[in-house]
Amino acid sequence: MIRLHHVQYGRSFRVLWLLEEIGVEQFGGLDLVEYQIGTAGMREGDLPRLSPAMRIPAIEYDGLEMSESGAIVEYLTELHAPALNRPVGSPERAAWLQWVHYSETMASLIEQLNLQLVFLRPPAKPSRVVIKLNVARLRGTLAGLEARLGDHDWLLPGGFSAADIMMGFNLFAAPYYVPLDAFPKLSAYKARMEARPSYVRAVEREGPQRFYRQDFYPVPEAD
Repeated sequence: MIRLHHVQYGRSFRVLWLLEEIGVEQFGGLDLVEYQIGTAGMREGDLPRLSPAMRIPAIEYDGLEMSESGAIVEYLTELHAPALNRPVGSPERAAWLQWVHYSETMASLIEQLNLQLVFLRPPAKPSRVVIKLNVARLRGTLAGLEARLGDHDWLLPGGFSAADIMMGFNLFAAPYYVPLDAFPKLSAYKARMEARPSYVRAVEREGPQRFYRQDFYPVPEAD
């Protein structure tokens, strides 16, 4: 059985969705170890041993211990889902790798906005300048993705891949900070993701999200 150390709708959602896409039965089932971000539980148990940064995701499977969502996705697709990978020699290999890692460029901006607007508690105050800058940068990454989707359903002309799975977490979280109304191709792309049976099963495991307390977080007004 594969064990996934997981925070609801965090980066580990990528691995959860991938496992549903592959089929958890191929791994003998799924043991989901859930944490609440920011609590002492993440410093206890096995997570500090599995993840040098003490962050999710981390997996344990058949003697393998691994962390970092991009690395896990690359490794598991190489072994268990070659159709979701683009191996060395594939004409789409470079583009696949670029999109897998582009997703982290976008996710790092979402993380900064989460820290400023969700995690900070009084008397700490979020920085309007930093938030405005990160929102602009996040919007820029979305615009770049919109421009490159073209007429394709998925990131690569060859069809759905783990690069799309990596991007799924981002397109769940980004609209809390940047409306997708200005990005019709991204909106349609997001809808295609959400229609995949594997995505639906992953969301059913997650349940209603408990992290964001409002539907949208605007840039704070100037003092």
